[in-house]
Amino acid sequence: MNESCPNDDLVGKKLAWLVWGLPCGLLVIGIFWSQVRAWLWTPALAVAGVACLVNANRCGRLHCYFTGPLYLLAAAASLVLELEIVPLRWSWIGIGLLGGTGLAFLPERIRGKYVNPTRSC
Repeated sequence: MNESCPNDDLVGKKLAWLVWGLPCGLLVIGIFWSQVRAWLWTPALAVAGVACLVNANRCGRLHCYFTGPLYLLAAAASLVLELEIVPLRWSWIGIGLLGGTGLAFLPERIRGKYVNPTRSC
């Protein structure tokens, strides 16, 4: 679809609290509650990642093209860490999330919020 229409951006909808606000809250809780961190972070990041990919496809929001895959990768890393399949550290995932999310917004500062902002809605 990817019609690049600000009116289709999920960020301005009430749904945004459910698909990004709640996961963000679960991430914060997981920082302080290490015993259940993986069981909070994995689904929270999966929901946020899918929501970003849907938003990228729906409206062409530029940072969502980066954060969607980043959050899905972090969800997988959280699960892999909890299952002790690969030796990772929670701090690596957290730093990757913070740094990657921050970097994902840089292209919007340079190019604008949407991939094709001139399209009429």
